[in-house]
Amino acid sequence: MADRIPLMAGNWKMNLNHVEATGVVQKLAWTLSDKRYDKAKAEAAVIVPFTDLRTVQTLVEGDKLPIAYGAQDVSVHASGAYTGEVSADMLAKLKCAYVVVGHSERREYHGESDEIVNDKAKVVLAAGMTPIICVGEKLEIRKEGRQVPFVLDQVQKVLADLTPEQVAKLVIAYEPVWAIGTGEVATPEDAQEVCGAIRRYIAEELQGADAAAGCRIQYGGSVKSSNIVDIMAQADVDGALVGGASLDPEEFAKIVLFYQHA
Repeated sequence: MADRIPLMAGNWKMNLNHVEATGVVQKLAWTLSDKRYDKAKAEAAVIVPFTDLRTVQTLVEGDKLPIAYGAQDVSVHASGAYTGEVSADMLAKLKCAYVVVGHSERREYHGESDEIVNDKAKVVLAAGMTPIICVGEKLEIRKEGRQVPFVLDQVQKVLADLTPEQVAKLVIAYEPVWAIGTGEVATPEDAQEVCGAIRRYIAEELQGADAAAGCRIQYGGSVKSSNIVDIMAQADVDGALVGGASLDPEEFAKIVLFYQHA
């Protein structure tokens, strides 16, 4: 894991209104504080609906909470007649640290291609935020044993035209689509196989060794406190993109604090 601080990012998806968000963030912060959370050993972040962002910002800044926050999507457009879209500048003004791009649900339900994900990553970087770029295979690809070449093809496209310096600062989330919200979970060895392949590919074929060493690569897919220690024991897994478990602040705190049980 070198000097990469693991990022535990809780993706709330389309859950929790701004009132509910207040309680969850406060309880998460209290639980982390009570358990003597160390930001040098893991970074906690919540990835919340657009309508929750201002509330979460106010809480985090007002109470100086040790939690980062971010958005679940962004527009490729800077401004204009794009009803329903939210620009990178809008998110930057709310001081978002992270923006998820290319989540499998965006790809499936909104037809987002690798090229669109690449464009979104670029606007996030240009606005001074960190993209969490999602890649991953569906079950049929896994059954055919093609998960590594499939994911590396995605990586090549989503990182196109980015500099080594940009890649070193971003986050890649490997989420096997068949393991998201299904209760199915890739084994720690499955996670390492693909995360390790991504890092080697960046080092040897794309942006070079420094970019590969700096880039954080997460695993996402039915992550729970019961499996996080084994997942995080893998050399090339630098955190987790957590779905349903992040809606429970006590459970998510246990995931963030994995290092206390490693």
